[in-house]
Amino acid sequence: MPQAAIENKKYFSAYKLLAKTREDKDPAWLNNLREKAGERFEQLDFPTTRDEEWKYTNVTPILKAPYRQILELDPKELTADLMMPFTFEESRRSQLVFINGLFSDELSNLSNLPEGIKVSNFTAALTDHVKVFSNHLAAYADFHSDAFTALNTAHIGDGAFVYIPDGKIVETPIHLLFIATAAEPLASHPRVLIVAGEGAIATVTESYASPGEEVYFTNAVTEVFAAKGSVITHYRLQEESERAFHIGTTRVFQERDSNYSSYAISLGGEIVRHNLIVELSDEHIETTIDGLYVVTGRQHVDNHTSIDHQKPHCTSHQLYKGILDGKSRAVFNGKIFVREGALLTDAHQLNKNLLLSGNAIVDTKPQLEIFADDVKCSHGATVGQLEEEELFYISTRGINPERARAMLTYGFAEDVIRKIKLRSVREQLDKRVLDKLHQSLEID
Repeated sequence: MPQAAIENKKYFSAYKLLAKTREDKDPAWLNNLREKAGERFEQLDFPTTRDEEWKYTNVTPILKAPYRQILELDPKELTADLMMPFTFEESRRSQLVFINGLFSDELSNLSNLPEGIKVSNFTAALTDHVKVFSNHLAAYADFHSDAFTALNTAHIGDGAFVYIPDGKIVETPIHLLFIATAAEPLASHPRVLIVAGEGAIATVTESYASPGEEVYFTNAVTEVFAAKGSVITHYRLQEESERAFHIGTTRVFQERDSNYSSYAISLGGEIVRHNLIVELSDEHIETTIDGLYVVTGRQHVDNHTSIDHQKPHCTSHQLYKGILDGKSRAVFNGKIFVREGALLTDAHQLNKNLLLSGNAIVDTKPQLEIFADDVKCSHGATVGQLEEEELFYISTRGINPERARAMLTYGFAEDVIRKIKLRSVREQLDKRVLDKLHQSLEID
């Protein structure tokens, strides 16, 4: 373990205080879960670049800051102006808001959700749907081998719970908004649990944002359960401070005939890592995981994905695209597993990167591990710059070079953004991608 981790591990041990404050509020099984995760965290080392899965991402800078964790919200921070830049028109009355990892009932609004749908913080879930909640919490995100997941599980307090019962269709998109407002180094551990019953259909947007440029650490874990025949569309937007650190893990478990679509966008953060693991447990499952990362300056973003085909007749599609400028760095490691007996699997994976600077670096490693016959699988990766011929062709049409560059860059990102069905989310991403690259382009 790095020396910084040994000296500063105490800054990550606020879970001990949390356990004391919640001991009389939570059931014994939840207290026991936190205790086991805390014990496991103390036994685990933080990953280093000697670990193959973290070869290109050094977490030492994350471990150096003297983090604190708040256990109570400051009422002065609970203003509508704080969250307005990060809300979406379609979800203004179907959103949960968390400030520095803590649930804000004052800023949340669920008035537009149909009857029978449960969207709440964990405290309410323990009262209204304790069986569903207890059956699925920590059932998919294993904390025994990952220090960051163990740390998050040890800090489980008031996370976001989404439960769509069997046969329910939610036309209103649900928004889970996590805002960081730290004026000094702060660590938060957001937890999200999404459970879709048989035949349920829903769209969930999970976003992480900050109005300032402070240093803080977000350690997030999301678990998604998609029951037989369910359809879940999941947008994950990370646009935090460019001085912040973000470690995120999303674990998805799909049953027969289910459909899960993920669109993960990463714009902020100094050091960012997102692990997305999807388990296809039965036949006739469809999975789509697309991503876009835009990094500038000295930002570092690392996407690790895994799609595990365990049974026959399943389909998965993956497209991750990256735009890099300045001295930024991106890492992509995508794995597709086709287990023995998973016949007629159709799996495709592609990672494409656009370098706007000669100083930007990409490490990309798409992987296939196939243990079955009669499958159709492909994977690939590209790294390149804007084509001079394309820039010249556009400039001959009377468009100045900077605008031509902006148009081509926007077009590269649009392959992912245009798949987002929520108009306000799509428009906001268009603007922020262009703003981030200091480019101006009028978008119809």
